[in-house]
Amino acid sequence: MPTAMQIRGLGPITMSVADLAHSEAFATEVMGMRRVRTYQSDDAAPATVHVFAMGEGGPAAELHMRVEPHLPRARQGAGAVHHVAFRIPDADYGAWVDRFDRYRLPSSGPVDRYYFRSLYIREPGGILYEIATDGPGFDADEPKESLGERLPCRPSWSRGAPPSSGG
Repeated sequence: MPTAMQIRGLGPITMSVADLAHSEAFATEVMGMRRVRTYQSDDAAPATVHVFAMGEGGPAAELHMRVEPHLPRARQGAGAVHHVAFRIPDADYGAWVDRFDRYRLPSSGPVDRYYFRSLYIREPGGILYEIATDGPGFDADEPKESLGERLPCRPSWSRGAPPSSGG
């Protein structure tokens, strides 16, 4: 795909939380984010939105927490987003496994997705976070020059085993 046509990133993640204190503590203490600003939304249901930044910050490195005290705990269902993913360098993966263990937080433990490695953890409001590496990458089973021209299946799927929630 020509570079000019590639999706290079998306804007910030916006999630609704009923209890800012617990979700903010998770974002700052566990995830290492920092609170950078607060604003009032200007939509049909106004709310206070707290912005947390990762790394150098900017739209692709922000998490917006919209405070909506009347909301129930997050759960899966029709129309729900399954999870939000945060990208990490491959070399940092073990440190994240250790970090969740050190905080004694229940997580998925290491998950090999063939194209990348993941960890899954729920923040206090029930929203599922994924920590995902870049590597080995989507070019693990086809050349970069032809990515997107066909739909390859990872080796475990091509052996007749159906995909499972773990892989």
